[in-house]
Amino acid sequence: MDLLKSVQLEQQKQTIPSMKVGDTVKVYVRINEGTKQRVQIFEGTVIKKQNGGVNETFTVRRISYGVGVEKTFLIHSPLVEKVEVLREGIVRRAKLTYLRDRVGKATKVTEKIFVKSESSKEATQEVIEESVVEETIEPLSEEVKEETKIEEEK
Repeated sequence: MDLLKSVQLEQQKQTIPSMKVGDTVKVYVRINEGTKQRVQIFEGTVIKKQNGGVNETFTVRRISYGVGVEKTFLIHSPLVEKVEVLREGIVRRAKLTYLRDRVGKATKVTEKIFVKSESSKEATQEVIEESVVEETIEPLSEEVKEETKIEEEK
């Protein structure tokens, strides 16, 4: 194996986050401030993914105080702790650079809505019906009624 490829394989992460262009994500980034380290969360929409292998990057855009902010992250960077997909978007383009020109609600990407199938609904209803316990209340007999009256008088 080539020396360059072996070094690249060592640097790659084993699990790559499954995200696509148009998804809303939270990126957990480790930041060094002097001797301290902290994790900062950057939440926004993925507007593009580039390259492949060790050099694979993705760009996330969000609006912060009325100003558009874009950050480009290396997927295999040790500073990127994890990427959490919040919503999946429906897009028909590979790069959403046109969002840079838009403001307000026009920057929204339509969200993919998941619907449960009928078979899963039936399965959950069966489980619910089995877990419900039927309690029957029998009417009190005359003797029990008289005993309770006697106890109340004392």
